[in-house]
Amino acid sequence: MTKFKISDSIQWQFIPFVAGRSILVLTSVLLFTESNIAIAKEYPVNIAQTTQTNDAIHTAAELAYKEGKQLYQQGTAESLLKAIAKFQEALPLYRKIGDRSSEAFTVAHLGKIYSDLGQQEKALDYLNQALLLRRQLGDKTGETITLNNIGSTYSDLGELQKALDYFHQALLINREIGDKTGEARTINNIGNVYLNSGESQKALDYFQQSLSLRREVGDKLGEARTINNISLIYLDLGQKQKALDYLQQCLPIYKQMGDESAESISLNNIGTIYLDSGEQQKALNYLQQSLVLRKQIGDKLGEARTLNNIGNVYSKFGEKQKALDYFHQSLPLFQSVENKLGLAANLNNIGSIYSDLGEQKKALDYYQQSLPLYQKVGNRGGEALTIYNIASAQRKQGNLNAALTQIKIVINIVEDLRTKINSQELRTSYFATVQNYYQFYIDLLMQLHKQQPSQGYDALALQISERARARSLLELLTEAKADIRQGVEPKLLSQEKNLQQQIDVLEKRRIQLLGGNYTQIQLQALEKENEAVLEQYQQVQTQIRATSPHYAALTQPQPLSLAQIQQQVLDEDTLLLEYSLGENRSYVWAVTNKSITSYELPKRADIEAIVQKFRQEITTPYLKHSPSIDALSKIILAPVAPQLQNKRLVVVSDGALQYVPFGALTKPNSQQTSSYEPLLINHEIITLPSVSTVAILRSEHKERKPATKTLVVLADPIFSIDDERLQSKVQVPPAPVPEDNLNTLALSRATRDSDISFKRLQFTRQEAEEILALVPADKAKSAFDFTASRNTATSNDLSQYSIIHFATHGILNSKHPELSGIVLSLFDNKGVPENGFLRLHDIFNLNLKAELVVLSACKTGLGEEVKGEGLVGLTRGFMYAGSPRVVVSLWSVDDQATSELMKVFYKKMLQEGLKPAAALRTAQLEIWRTQKYAAPYYWAAFTLQGEWK
Repeated sequence: MTKFKISDSIQWQFIPFVAGRSILVLTSVLLFTESNIAIAKEYPVNIAQTTQTNDAIHTAAELAYKEGKQLYQQGTAESLLKAIAKFQEALPLYRKIGDRSSEAFTVAHLGKIYSDLGQQEKALDYLNQALLLRRQLGDKTGETITLNNIGSTYSDLGELQKALDYFHQALLINREIGDKTGEARTINNIGNVYLNSGESQKALDYFQQSLSLRREVGDKLGEARTINNISLIYLDLGQKQKALDYLQQCLPIYKQMGDESAESISLNNIGTIYLDSGEQQKALNYLQQSLVLRKQIGDKLGEARTLNNIGNVYSKFGEKQKALDYFHQSLPLFQSVENKLGLAANLNNIGSIYSDLGEQKKALDYYQQSLPLYQKVGNRGGEALTIYNIASAQRKQGNLNAALTQIKIVINIVEDLRTKINSQELRTSYFATVQNYYQFYIDLLMQLHKQQPSQGYDALALQISERARARSLLELLTEAKADIRQGVEPKLLSQEKNLQQQIDVLEKRRIQLLGGNYTQIQLQALEKENEAVLEQYQQVQTQIRATSPHYAALTQPQPLSLAQIQQQVLDEDTLLLEYSLGENRSYVWAVTNKSITSYELPKRADIEAIVQKFRQEITTPYLKHSPSIDALSKIILAPVAPQLQNKRLVVVSDGALQYVPFGALTKPNSQQTSSYEPLLINHEIITLPSVSTVAILRSEHKERKPATKTLVVLADPIFSIDDERLQSKVQVPPAPVPEDNLNTLALSRATRDSDISFKRLQFTRQEAEEILALVPADKAKSAFDFTASRNTATSNDLSQYSIIHFATHGILNSKHPELSGIVLSLFDNKGVPENGFLRLHDIFNLNLKAELVVLSACKTGLGEEVKGEGLVGLTRGFMYAGSPRVVVSLWSVDDQATSELMKVFYKKMLQEGLKPAAALRTAQLEIWRTQKYAAPYYWAAFTLQGEWK
């Protein structure tokens, strides 16, 4: 796809700085800039201080010049050629009378027209003439205009370093003369260069600087242009909805101001987002609107880009020949305007069509034409894509070793680009967009392993599987032990604090709004403002990371190799099962501390279908056994059955398998019996986001001083004003919502997409009391009722305890994982509402010494599934906060059964000395053996994630 950034060079061309000419001429040109040609013609041209001959020449020159501007303003290819003729008519006349200022404007216009027509070498010739004249005249503003236009021309030619050199020259002058509007535009253009080179973080940093300046000077159109460019960053990094939200802010501004060029750009970019999202018909509608505008204004480059994108739509429709037709229409246009980046994308797309049609030789020919263009431009993302396509074509030809060489290069580029993104959120979303490269690599290695079983390709594939998953979690866990705010510029820390206060104020405003009469428009406006501040908050946190001496000193934690997994993680009694689900086939590796075996499994879609049925049946309370349990067990466990024996199983899942409690599966290929025997009978089972996670957890916790106390339990909070414990507490009339109450907004946002109801969990108190009875009173703490609060959960007191137990409601928000959390008491002991929502960001900010956190609540093990990261939820929050192991649930659990399970679990740990993983297994088996709770629904939801030792 070809997205279209917005450069600001075009906006500069008619803004003059006039030396030695009448102010009336200046006014006429400024009015012309606003497209008011009729008014411009009414102003006289001051031709005083000239001879009669010069007077006539000057008049003729001005007439030709004005006509040239009118023709340029029409914007069609035909009118541009006529404009050139008019400017060429005016130019020698200005030179004859020595009007160097007008000469500078004329050659600048000629340069810009040739640039628009794609004749970049001619454009540079004229622009360099303009630059020399403006420097001789001392025209600083005109000099920055010309420097920007030269920079944009070099950018279009793909000579990005030269472009940067000219933009930086312009920026220095902008700052020297205090031109903030010009500074904003130049910074925007610098951002475009980094966008073209694939350096998303640098591009975003410059666009944010430009946006701030444009808002400061009130440049609404410029603000819209920069917002457009920011949207492209989010689109490149996989955040489609965010990109769409930005673009939809721009479109009405362009329409209102009659900026057809910018409007066509936005339409094109909205079309690419819908294309990326799989909504081809919507994409086609927007792209066709863009194409009409492109042709009307004679924008050859824009036309080429939009035709290219329409080709992509038809490719997605499966109409390969029609797609090829559009690509071939855009190809000569890209060539005529000498746009290397667009041409590279176009050639790549043509190659992909031929590859889909089975013509790999032709495909490779086009890819080989595309690759040097991306390399010359310096766009590493495009380079990676092209090399990946080359590898894919070579593989289809049966040349696996050549494909292997190419995909190694791709992964190295991806890893380099990933580390240049400072924002954890953007780094994670970028990593999700390149998971297909890792899957290709894994599949290729496993196919080579099939051909040459003794060459160790399966071990390499396992290592790539580790490189492809949970990388952000590894980095977060490494970061957790470093005070990344120490040594950071105080101004940044102050900004972070101020933005956090703004977030709190906005949440308070929403509470007040919800408490009275309000309109949806008011609510939407407040939410929009809240999202903008949240984004600024994330940007400041990114800057803190980027400038922190401690963060800079952290090395990128590398995933483990097979040898390291065997030496550092596994022991004689442990078997690692690591899964990778692929488009055409999937794999499982069975690894002990001395061996590795690997097996091919069905494709992802087949496994997802059976997992969906399995989830439906296992969450049904009356089903003690179901066919889907055996069916799923057969698919994912039958190949490794000989290795299982009675070992501890460490499971690293992938995709839909992350929602599967492996303990509820059965051992396949065993002697068939009529009764259901879960895998737990013979196996202790641990789940991990990646096996490398355990190594990091062990490294961080081996020298940590243990907590001084044993157990703290937060249970049976107060959720409702109708709770019987509040009957004597509630004031009449009800107390007003205090200014610091933030839970209404947070909870309403978190539960918007769920069906949770905050009913009292009757059995959690009994559960908590029986657990606490197992620990000496001076080593334990109970937090019930009003004290089962957010204040208790976030107090420093929690760092004293080695086990932290939450028995309450949990919230999973898959759409916005940052809104997942734990619900604690929503009222204080006077019946006044209080903030009782412990959100994910609160959990990340805890500082724990706990050896175990138990979330005896619903769905606490779930989260948003992010490609390459797994389930991003509460587990990683508590690991970051300091706990090496967390017990969580995979569905909405039964209150009474959970209470019974937890009592046995703690008894096994605290009285019989079993380690958490073994204690959980024993408790689950004991509950399963009771007739009342035999169905997996009652006991299988809970899993232990993290360290098992």
